[in-house]
Amino acid sequence: MPTAPLFSSAPPAGVLGRIRLQSSALSPSLKRVADHVSHDADAVMHQTITELALQVGVGEATITRLCRKLGFAGFHAFKIALATDVLGRPPPQPSGPGIAQTHAQTLVRQCAQTLEDTAHLYDPVVMDTVAEALARAPRVDLTGQGNSGLLAQYFAHRLMRLGITAVVHTDPHLAAVSISAMPRGGVVIGLSGSGSTIDTVQHLKLAQSHGHFTVSITHRASSPVTRYASAVLFASTQEDPLTGSVLGTLTSQALVLEMLYAAVLARRPESHAMLRVTAESVVDKKY
Repeated sequence: MPTAPLFSSAPPAGVLGRIRLQSSALSPSLKRVADHVSHDADAVMHQTITELALQVGVGEATITRLCRKLGFAGFHAFKIALATDVLGRPPPQPSGPGIAQTHAQTLVRQCAQTLEDTAHLYDPVVMDTVAEALARAPRVDLTGQGNSGLLAQYFAHRLMRLGITAVVHTDPHLAAVSISAMPRGGVVIGLSGSGSTIDTVQHLKLAQSHGHFTVSITHRASSPVTRYASAVLFASTQEDPLTGSVLGTLTSQALVLEMLYAAVLARRPESHAMLRVTAESVVDKKY
């Protein structure tokens, strides 16, 4: 008796393999997106869901349906798998004398380029508007996840040194409660390199619904986080969904925040005295 052929019950791990496997079963709109991904995977792995939807001419819901049709939880998981397809296995790391120095020089060049690119995105009108809102705000709430959350904590500390009440909650639930209880005239700053971090988007949306001034700091102009921002400040870096481009994210966002800090400081003459007071408050914490 002939044995039945064996078939794997698990779909291919990558995006492109799954698209080839299910191409004939996709609806016309899903197939249009799938064909675009197959033909331009290098660009798609760096795009937000909003950018991809606009480029293909479909709704974001269509992109989400395709991701789930292919067996991914959402667009972020889809992009990680796509990046694995495009990049493949990382090449073996070279070793030997001078390799560490070469790597360090590469990082320095990348940082310098990121800073220059971010400086070119500086918009004095938007920066002044945000600085003015911060200077007179009764309280500032900052929200961000992962690396952006670290920068949010950093900037909250900078604002507190100027005498501005600033709050950061790493728990997204506590952040939502805090935002909903902010006094009138409050400012909420959301940091998200990709512009697609769900918690950050939801926090800005909540703040906007309560009438607060909202600010997004992101690398992507066409991204969900900008929809609920009264003002948008841009940092420059192209994130790799597989590695996260940590250095580029931290460097560019930190520069934007320092430029904003300088603009706020210029609007609060009393802050110079406050800087002295806050510096003296930690004198006994150092030898």
